[in-house]
Amino acid sequence: MEPRGPLDLSLILACYNEERILAANVAEILRCLDTTRLAWEIIFVDDASPDGTTAVIDRLVAAHPDRAFRVIRHARNTGRGAAVTDGFRAATGEVAGFIDADLEVGPWYIPACVAAIRDGADVAIGRRSYRVTFRGLARHVLSAGYAALVRAALPARGLADTETGYKFFRRSALLPLLDATRDPGWFWDTEIMVRAWARGLRIAEIPCLYVRNFRKVSTVRVVRDSLGYLRRLRAFRREAWPALAAERRAAGRG
Repeated sequence: MEPRGPLDLSLILACYNEERILAANVAEILRCLDTTRLAWEIIFVDDASPDGTTAVIDRLVAAHPDRAFRVIRHARNTGRGAAVTDGFRAATGEVAGFIDADLEVGPWYIPACVAAIRDGADVAIGRRSYRVTFRGLARHVLSAGYAALVRAALPARGLADTETGYKFFRRSALLPLLDATRDPGWFWDTEIMVRAWARGLRIAEIPCLYVRNFRKVSTVRVVRDSLGYLRRLRAFRREAWPALAAERRAAGRG
């Protein structure tokens, strides 16, 4: 719906090489949002995609002049965390959230995330359960293994799925988190959630189904990216975790 007055929701779509799937997935998002009474905007952040993503976004904006679409374009690739952060900083809604553009977690959980924040949470995330197929088994095992490592290295009780690409925030609580979060890449997800936990923010987890989308060519390089995650996790534990654990205790949450 075309927003009038204050916005309820700013939805960020960070895009990198989404040419093959973006138009159909945006149509699915619109079908979901149109069933709600939310006043919303969608902010596309094109992170210097070398494929035809930019042209797809242009066509979507031109085809929907009545929709509250906004576009941020990066001149160079900055990484997932930096792209989402730029979208969040441009957001004007009471709730600001992002979902992965591949819709491996579908858009129909958006209303539940917004409702959780309206009911008192500061953060609402999609806690994924997996529909595992043989083709996607390796990625599932890696994701589960990384989640276990995070829980062991950063024992933030109550955070079961820091890596989910489905995160919504009360915007007033989000802005200080953005200022503190440093990683511009994929570790951004872990960092921002641990920092939210340390500050004693109220975090709601919405159960959701994850289904691997094989139409999109993944940009993940398993060995390289896994080693990168482990290096960042180790450095974060060494450099930030003691202060964050103390911050949590000071917030009175134990």
